Amino acid sequence: MPDADAWATACAEDLEAEKARRRAQYGPPAGSAAEELRKLVDAVADKLSGLQSPLLGAVAGPAAQQVVRQVVQQAKAAVEPVIERNPDVFDHLAAAGNELLAAYRSAVQDQERRWTARDTGIRDTDPRDLGEGRDGDDGTGPGERIDLD
Repeated sequence: MPDADAWATACAEDLEAEKARRRAQYGPPAGSAAEELRKLVDAVADKLSGLQSPLLGAVAGPAAQQVVRQVVQQAKAAVEPVIERNPDVFDHLAAAGNELLAAYRSAVQDQERRWTARDTGIRDTDPRDLGEGRDGDDGTGPGERIDLD
C-alpha cells in the first residue's frame, strides 16, 4: 500500500535538502526583523556603554558612564516588550521598506534613462515618457511627473 503522504514527505525532504544547500553556500539565514532589531539594540547598547568621554574629564567620567549605562538599560527595557509583543509587525515593516526601496529605485532608474535619452538625443522612447508634447510644459523643472510603475 503506497504512503498517503508520500508527496508531502518528498516535498519536505526536497525543501530540507535545498535549505541545507543554501546554508552551506550562503551561510546561516538572517533572522526575523524582530531578531535583527534586537541584535541592533544590543550592539548599540554595548557600544554606548563602552564609550569613554574625553569631554567630561577624569572626575565626571565614571559618573557619566553610569548615567549612559542606565539610559541604555532603560531604552532596552522599553524596546524589548514591544519586540516581544509584535514580532510580525517588524517583518511587515521590513517588507514594506523593501517595497518602497524597490519603487524608489525604479523611479530613479526610469528618470535617469529619460535624462540620458534627452541628453544624448536618443529618441527611441515615447515623447510622453520624456515629458514632451504636453501643453505649456517642456518636461523640465521640478513639476515633472515621475511614474512609479
